[in-house]
Amino acid sequence: MSFNFVADSILRDKAYPALAEWQAAPYTPEWRQFIQHWPHTVPCELHEHCKDHSYPHNIYRINDSFPPNSYYSVAIGFFDFNIDYFALMSDDVQNKLRDQKLQVLFYYHEGDNPFLIKERLDTLCLKWQLPQDCYRFVSGNTAADKIPGFLYFPDHELLYWRRNIKVTPTPIHTNKRDKDFTILSRTHKWWRATAMADLYRQGLLNNSYWSYNTDISLGENPADNPIEIDTLEIRTDIDNFLSGGPYTCDNLTVDQHNDHSLIEIDHYTNSYCSIIFETHFDADGSGGTFLTEKTFKAIKHGQPFIIVGPPGSLATLRRLGYQTFDYAIDNSYDSEMDNTQRWLKIVNAIRKIKLQNLQKWFLNCHTDIEYNQQLFVGSKYNRLNTLYERLK
Repeated sequence: MSFNFVADSILRDKAYPALAEWQAAPYTPEWRQFIQHWPHTVPCELHEHCKDHSYPHNIYRINDSFPPNSYYSVAIGFFDFNIDYFALMSDDVQNKLRDQKLQVLFYYHEGDNPFLIKERLDTLCLKWQLPQDCYRFVSGNTAADKIPGFLYFPDHELLYWRRNIKVTPTPIHTNKRDKDFTILSRTHKWWRATAMADLYRQGLLNNSYWSYNTDISLGENPADNPIEIDTLEIRTDIDNFLSGGPYTCDNLTVDQHNDHSLIEIDHYTNSYCSIIFETHFDADGSGGTFLTEKTFKAIKHGQPFIIVGPPGSLATLRRLGYQTFDYAIDNSYDSEMDNTQRWLKIVNAIRKIKLQNLQKWFLNCHTDIEYNQQLFVGSKYNRLNTLYERLK
């Protein structure tokens, strides 16, 4: 029982990112910058997860003698449909794939639609006359579990575990807190602006820690908003909300907001509940869900939560073993597939919490908050073993 990984080269015990052309040395700041350079393949986090949690693994060079069921691991920073990943592989790798002496393991922790990715990779296999089963694909989107050869894995859970490892889990106290909610959004997206403007106009952000950075945008088209803004009659409110930004609730810089080794402790010790604005609201139209460090940050640092994200987010957490406070929060929103209706149900759930005696409400959740925190900080050996068994 051991992951057997294969790499083109190994530097100072680290596999050099497969297919990468940009040069960087391990254990330097540049080592984490491969995503900025074509073809955007990156150091494979799965290797590091195995080290973190003492899961058996070996890394071989492509010209070594390696055992059957070995994986040429290709970690992708973001999937580019214009890149022919197989064309970038050496003849030696391609021949081993054709001879079924090796499989590619694409490792991708983002939430892009895995159905579309499979179509692209299968087309490339045909182009290069490679077996359709010459690769496996690990995805951060739960819809991957519905696709042959694809698997879901909660990489962001393990990634936040490592990057926040030096921060002690926030003590969970039951004393009175000054704020109702913590709501943080560090990147402008139109659906997030819609949701925040709606909470703002209804007064649901009052007496909370909340932020919205209007200065950082992904350049999205407003028409791509999965929430129907005309149903909410909110166009003017969104414009007014964005014109007043950016909104902050701490003194951290933009870089510090993106540094997962840092937290603003008052956000978790002086408010009762996190309202988590996840990366996607509909997971690229895939029907799956996608959980990131945003969710696991609230879990590690001791808060119950509402997830503003794709349907099935809470169901996925339950499958991972976490408690979702169904007795204290109206979580019916999690099964609502219509994006606009899901948002309306989320607003209703937030309003119900705000009407509570929040100190008593939090005390009712206390046991499960502690349970979640301990589950998060524990070893992820079993997560890795499940992935290993499913890949087999």
